[in-house]
Amino acid sequence: MWKTRAGAGEDGQATVELVAILPVLGLVLVLAWQALVAGQTWWLAGAAAREAARASALGGDPRAAARRVLPTAVASRTDEDGSVRVRVAIPPVIAGLRFGSVTVRARMEPQS
Repeated sequence: MWKTRAGAGEDGQATVELVAILPVLGLVLVLAWQALVAGQTWWLAGAAAREAARASALGGDPRAAARRVLPTAVASRTDEDGSVRVRVAIPPVIAGLRFGSVTVRARMEPQS
């Protein structure tokens, strides 16, 4: 009589499943990292917009003030109501991809 053990023929099944799930796990990690980078960009754009609005309220150059806060290039403009808009491109985690930009608006009353 032949004796068989439970689960016979399933040797290496866990290894195969791990190898199959690794690309999915890698993609999830890259997407999570990109979300963190986008959040940091939004945070820095807000800080740059507040600094630019402060400089504009004091009669300074808002674009130069925003550039001092950000490590990357920035586009800013002052609207008619005195508010400042700062736009920063979201840097990609993987080169060659584009994720758009973040635009933040801030306003301060002119200081005399």
